[in-house]
Amino acid sequence: MKNRIRDFRIKQGMTQEALAAAAGVRRETIVFLEQGKYNPSLLLAHHVAKALGGTIDGIFIFE
Repeated sequence: MKNRIRDFRIKQGMTQEALAAAAGVRRETIVFLEQGKYNPSLLLAHHVAKALGGTIDGIFIFE
């Protein structure tokens, strides 16, 4: 699965640490998500999308 987390995060001026705090996860989780090495649960995808002010479909690319 691909995603646009980094693009959204940079647009918001957020650090990986700030996004992690807003989503309730560790910074390493955000790193792995951005690298495409980790597929989030639906709940985590929701938290990340909400923290970034986007939608799950707008941030995560399901192929």
